[in-house]
Amino acid sequence: MAEIINLRRARKAKARAAAQAEADANRRQFGRGKAERERMEAEAAIAARRLDGHRLGEPGEET
Repeated sequence: MAEIINLRRARKAKARAAAQAEADANRRQFGRGKAERERMEAEAAIAARRLDGHRLGEPGEET
């Protein structure tokens, strides 16, 4: 005999599995921790200041 399954439970389990897969994909794409994100922002700010420090300036611009 075939095993009897509850279709409502099967549908909800399938939806949970799909949501979990989407969450895993988002974690891979956006999943940096706060400390890592702040470190990357600080490094970008330092690089921008360094680049601005090496800028020569526009002709006619007083420094």
